[in-house]
Formats: sequence, structure tokens, C-alpha cells
Amino acid sequence: MSDFKPSITPEIEDFIKAQHIFFVGTAASDGRINISPKGHDSLRVLSPNKIVWLNLTGSGNETAAHLLQKNRMTIMFCAFEGKPLILRLYGSAITYHERDAEYQEHIGLFERNTGSRQIIVMDIESVQTSCGYSIPFMDFKEERGMLNSWSEKQGKARIENYWKENNTQSIDGFDTKILED
Repeated sequence: MSDFKPSITPEIEDFIKAQHIFFVGTAASDGRINISPKGHDSLRVLSPNKIVWLNLTGSGNETAAHLLQKNRMTIMFCAFEGKPLILRLYGSAITYHERDAEYQEHIGLFERNTGSRQIIVMDIESVQTSCGYSIPFMDFKEERGMLNSWSEKQGKARIENYWKENNTQSIDGFDTKILED
């Protein structure tokens, strides 16, 4: 029921492109393990062993803090429609900020978003598929536009102030380096 592959196959890439939500898991050496849902059109497959995703402004910044300590990450997708499937991507990841050349290299892959916080590039070490037989069917209705509307209303300066107040440290006190020069 479970199968490991060394990379993303064309079929798996098609599955990824069809998903409306994915979950990111990270952990530092100590403290809490973080599992964060991600939506919008914020993930791209760059190659069979590399993905990039746009991390939008949120209430916390756990992923960035964790990746500075332990650069391991798992991304999970679940099929809520169609054929049952759970997909996990395992690998190492690096966070890039607007000040970094790598951020500038990849930001054009995504629709403009005032709340764009970081670009995270993941090198995939293994891909696991499993049955997903227990995952319920759920119908996708529509994207929530609230985050994008909020970000647009804030503008870049107020977003950066929000980062300063809410995103410079994880809930366990780990630095995120979001505003460093």
C-alpha cells in the first residue's frame, strides 16, 4: 500500500498540480513540531527532485525558523477528490527572502502578492505514495481571498511592520531572520 520513489514522476507532478491544499511539516532540534496547511497557487515543481513554494504572510513563521536549525521538511498532499492517494515529499529546504537572489530568481513563477514573505526551495530526497483509503471525499468550493485582500489593504510597509511584530521569532523563540540585512 506504500511505495517509495527517488523523484517526482510525471503522474505525481500532475497530481500535485491538481491539489488545492498541501501540508508542510518541520521541526527544530527542540520545541514544537509544526504542521502547516498551505493553499492558493503557491507551489511549483521545478524538476523531478526540486520544488519551490511561495510562503505567504501568516500569523507565525515556524517553517523559516525550523529550517534555519534543521533544514529537513516534509510536504504532504491528500486526494480529497478522485482516486485515493496520499503523497509525501521528503527532503531538505532553504528559505529565501526578498533580499536574496534566489528569491528574485523564483518569485516570477507566482502571481504577484503583497503578502509574499519567503520562497522556500526544497531538494527532494524521496517521494512516498500510500493508499489514502481512509481520506474522505471533499468538494473544493473556491479559494479564500481573505489573505490576499488583507495583504493588499496593508501594503508593503505595513506588512513588513507585521513581520517585525509577529514573524521574527517562532513560538518557541527561534529566530526567523525575516528582516535581517
